[in-house]
Amino acid sequence: MTGTAARDALDGAITAMAAAGCETPRLDAEVLLAHVLGVDRRRLLADLQLVDGGPMVEGPAVRAFQDAVRRRAVDREPVAYIVGHRGFRRLELAVDRRALVPRPETELLVEIGLTLSGDAHVLDLGTGSGAVALALKDERPDLEVTGSDVSGAALELARANGLRLGLQVRWLAANMLEGIADEFDAVLSNPPYVAESERSHLAPEILRHEPAGALFAGPDGLAAIRELLAQVAERRRVALVALEVGAGQARTVADLMRAAGFRSVRSERDLAGIERFVVGERHV
Repeated sequence: MTGTAARDALDGAITAMAAAGCETPRLDAEVLLAHVLGVDRRRLLADLQLVDGGPMVEGPAVRAFQDAVRRRAVDREPVAYIVGHRGFRRLELAVDRRALVPRPETELLVEIGLTLSGDAHVLDLGTGSGAVALALKDERPDLEVTGSDVSGAALELARANGLRLGLQVRWLAANMLEGIADEFDAVLSNPPYVAESERSHLAPEILRHEPAGALFAGPDGLAAIRELLAQVAERRRVALVALEVGAGQARTVADLMRAAGFRSVRSERDLAGIERFVVGERHV
């Protein structure tokens, strides 16, 4: 099996991914090639500027890169699943198909958690890979942080991330708040919020590979949020709830929060200007 210059391999991968409709073909190809060669992406980009075209892709790396490009371009598998990790705030998390790929906008949920007073007990409900819970514990070790999920497989992934990172987060298997004691001061959640009618509009990366249970929530996408807020209304210790929501859902979710007893309700926009988070506070 002959080798090829990294610059040529990269160009071929970019062409294949662009033809397949991937949104960021150059970035995807660079990340995958750096992963296969076992180097940092910044180091790869520096090497590609060399007159000789940079390193060679040869030996087992040839087939590994071909397979990675096929998974991305043909199967439309998310890059994070192919390389097996994703950066989230200061952490590098292991990720796979057991949980959603952590999104940059969800980092703002951590920002909301950072405003809590010391020693607060915080629940990251629907923790998935553990991203929010672990990032919060990393940046605010004084907080008591728990991550919960209805998926045992997702909890295995979150627990493994916590052990590898050395962060003391408690993990609970639970469907919403069922069976969980009224012991939390704040509930943070990125719940399922995609309407079933939107299924056909999702990118192949999401629809084919990410867990459906973490995405879809009934005809209007609000079934999980309604259930959660109905349960939170009965948890008198919860003084703050912050939810990530879909585009166009913020006003309805804000009304649901007020109905659940949260008198101070606001929405916060993500970097794209979308009302992405609804935050409710109440005196307890």
